[in-house]
Amino acid sequence: MKRKIPRIRALHWATDQMMSEALSQMELTASQGVVLGYLSRQQEAKCPRDIEEAFHLSHACTAGILSRLEKKGFLEFKPDEVDRRCKRVYLTEKAAAVHAHMLERIAGIEARMIQDFTLEEQQQFVALLDRAIANMGSQVMKEES
Repeated sequence: MKRKIPRIRALHWATDQMMSEALSQMELTASQGVVLGYLSRQQEAKCPRDIEEAFHLSHACTAGILSRLEKKGFLEFKPDEVDRRCKRVYLTEKAAAVHAHMLERIAGIEARMIQDFTLEEQQQFVALLDRAIANMGSQVMKEES
């Protein structure tokens, strides 16, 4: 049986569409949501250069994303106490609330994805996804653990 759309791509599109809809309700683009999630997981405030390196983005792209997040009230910049050339990025309470909502939506999407799987199938699915991610050489799961 020949597939017209590879299943991995179809699953990605379906989850991406659901997340994009959720993000748009929070006044965020996908890129802004990813950066906001990254900053929310960090132990300390980051400089824009850290974000550029983490996502392999240009300075202009990173500056644009951060500027729009600042205008929307999700973050603010403060000078670094040691290195005055660096402005640290700090999340606002609004960002914390939105991040919590994003995590709820992600959990809901994941729950919907496996809603009629048995517990054993859920465990197998997660194990197979972890192996596929590792096979692709992704560092995502290692960083999330």
